[in-house]
Amino acid sequence: MPLSRRTFLAATAATAASVSGARASARADSSSSRPTAAGATDATNATNYREPERFFPRHVPIGRGRGALPGRVVWAYDPAAVHWAGEGYWWEIEHYDARVVRRMLDRAVTALAGEVLPDDPALEPEAARTARAWQRLFEARNARADGDSSARPARGYRRGEKIAIKVNMNGSGAYGADAPGFTEESYGNAVLMRALLESLVEHAGVSPEDVTFYDAGRIFPNYAMRYVNEGFAPGAVFRHRDPGGELDALPDPDFPVRWAGDIRGETSYLPRCVTEATYLINLANLKGHCYGLTLCGKNHFGSFVNSDRMRAPQAAGLHGNVAGARPGNYSVLVDLAAHAHLGGKTVLYLLDGLLTATGESVSLTADAARWSMPPFNGGFSASLFASQDPVAVDSVGADFLTSEPNVLERNPVLAGNTGVENYLHEAASAPNAPSGTRYEDGLGHAVESLGVHEHWNNAIEKAYGRNLGKPEGIELVRV
Repeated sequence: MPLSRRTFLAATAATAASVSGARASARADSSSSRPTAAGATDATNATNYREPERFFPRHVPIGRGRGALPGRVVWAYDPAAVHWAGEGYWWEIEHYDARVVRRMLDRAVTALAGEVLPDDPALEPEAARTARAWQRLFEARNARADGDSSARPARGYRRGEKIAIKVNMNGSGAYGADAPGFTEESYGNAVLMRALLESLVEHAGVSPEDVTFYDAGRIFPNYAMRYVNEGFAPGAVFRHRDPGGELDALPDPDFPVRWAGDIRGETSYLPRCVTEATYLINLANLKGHCYGLTLCGKNHFGSFVNSDRMRAPQAAGLHGNVAGARPGNYSVLVDLAAHAHLGGKTVLYLLDGLLTATGESVSLTADAARWSMPPFNGGFSASLFASQDPVAVDSVGADFLTSEPNVLERNPVLAGNTGVENYLHEAASAPNAPSGTRYEDGLGHAVESLGVHEHWNNAIEKAYGRNLGKPEGIELVRV
């Protein structure tokens, strides 16, 4: 279904008038500029929620936190971001308040860098803090890439440097560029993509044409590309599955993907838009999958190319490694997270939890997307998760998904499947992985811990090691 002019203009305007008084009140309640402990206000709302039996075994934090504030994951939640009554398709832009989504993203970035907004905005514009926060995130990534040398000043973003943004477009993959309107399957949200582009341009000093949104095995619908670039000239670049076309994610033959384990399949290559970029942003979905979960780790299954342009992981021989994962197994997801051109370039990891799907090839309906866990209480998840630690952000995403009854009841693959977190143990312990694998960065260099892995204390308080005053672990803060 093509995007109507009425729909497009309404979405671009993103007026607050479409939000009910009740939702406007919820927005006011959730718009605090200061990060708080994740579950600080949740306990009083827990009366209708029965926490499922603990999914993952308890363990101490594994690995080392990464980021400007190591191990920090910021959770931005605002129920006013989504106002879908269940009619039409989830992807129609009029179901979202674009201004709220943008505010959520900017405040997540600000909190992730440790910038606290003043109580009185007149003291300093919020935009100034967000701009400073973006630079701190770039500096943190560059300090890690440069070896954390104190002899060199941290460098931030420099105008002209290119940024590749990996979006999970899995649900749009079987359709043509104009056809995804007929599907209810989930994929990257155009409203969030637009918010990210705006923030990079306005606060990080990035030119739109230096940003590339990509998914090498799937397709960006035309309505999404139009919406994301509306008003920008020349606009961001899109690269997807378009063999012989101008938008094709062409492979770079100089960069074959090398697997650390016994993987027998076609040789795969990174796309040029990745190898030519200075930085990468991992924009993944918070959702279920026929393997159990799909988060930032599996998002890179769309970051390589071989002869099967739609199912490159299958041609590469990877499916069995992920589908049958057990604790202590080698994981191809760690190879991707550790790669110098993928995880090594990543300045920001984002999980899109505005509307959550229970699987990658099932309908994203309003009923399936409603969560009973506090603070959602029957509403939509309406959340974003931001981090510079790929292990920490996926650990948090896994806790949210496996503590929500609506996800567990609609995704039978998750039942007792603790192997879905195996890659997190391997990534956190990369120098001494449980599998005994020597993980490398794709260029022949051994890697250190890719981040910190643990699970929260419970689904009400949502507290991790650093929240509880421990020197290592995850710190989940809510804005």
